[in-house]
Amino acid sequence: MNDKTVFEKVLGDDWNNLGDIIRRHYYLKPNSTDYICVTGEMVEVHHSMVGKLLIPFGMVFGALVPYKGRNIPIDVHYNASVDNSNIYWDRVFKFNRGDYHFKSHMEPVKKNEVIEFVRFGMGIRLNVTEENSALIFRDVGYIWRLFGHDLAIPGRWLMGRVYVEERPVDDQSFSMKMSISHSLFGEMFRYSGVFELAAEVKLDKVGDTDALES
Repeated sequence: MNDKTVFEKVLGDDWNNLGDIIRRHYYLKPNSTDYICVTGEMVEVHHSMVGKLLIPFGMVFGALVPYKGRNIPIDVHYNASVDNSNIYWDRVFKFNRGDYHFKSHMEPVKKNEVIEFVRFGMGIRLNVTEENSALIFRDVGYIWRLFGHDLAIPGRWLMGRVYVEERPVDDQSFSMKMSISHSLFGEMFRYSGVFELAAEVKLDKVGDTDALES
């Protein structure tokens, strides 16, 4: 089994420049049953009036959070797979009206590039970099995977550009923010929060738990 984590392979030597808490919550190895959970609170979950018009379309693909709110508790579950090098996310937003699950999976493509997929093969190509100890994702285009082929689609024209960052706060917590901005309509979606590594962590190799200790 390859001992390198998924993002260690994507980032190369820059993996070692990430903040410790960032590396700890991405300590997932390819082709394993590794599991990690982080828990926190979204300070804000917001969409604009224009963004609201896109929510029905986004919901078909499971690509957007349809509600607004402040101080929303959230758990994020990260799973590896024994079958591939993907990372699988289940983000559980705990709104007053009930839990909302935003699920996706991320497939490493090459150095500094991954594709995040939602339902029906809809995906977004992301450039991944380390910047000042933070993990930064910037979109480089949208695709639709049909019958094993990745077809470029004009997603930026409809959905806008995506920016995501995960930045260390201290040894135990990190901040996260996501925004989708359109060249004509400005920022349409955003959310941000602070997270800690939860107690529920499972790694394939017992020895690997040393990497998760403070």
